[in-house]
Amino acid sequence: MPREFSRNQRLGAQLRRILSEVIRFESKDPGVADLTLTAVELSKDLSVAKIYFSLLNPDDDPKLALDGLQRASGFLRRRLGNELTVRHVPELRFVHDDSVAHGVQISRLIDDATDADSSR
Repeated sequence: MPREFSRNQRLGAQLRRILSEVIRFESKDPGVADLTLTAVELSKDLSVAKIYFSLLNPDDDPKLALDGLQRASGFLRRRLGNELTVRHVPELRFVHDDSVAHGVQISRLIDDATDADSSR
């Protein structure tokens, strides 16, 4: 019977869950307090993990959160090593996911267009 998800996807979901908990409950850096992890992409050899994050307030500067995550990457890798049963913990690379901001912008454009139509 074939598996529904590849090892990449299973490990990515596990990384996302563990990192979300560690960032939320164990991180003391205020720069990473108001963010959420949206996705994790692993390289084929599982050596690099691209972790996408978005800010709860889309108007905040993502540079502060990115700097905080990069400062905490050693701590986060160590915590992953304690939780995971893999031989090598992947290198963590953080990327800002601005899809929420784009969604808000598109929603505003749609609202403006419907308001303009209803005023005619």
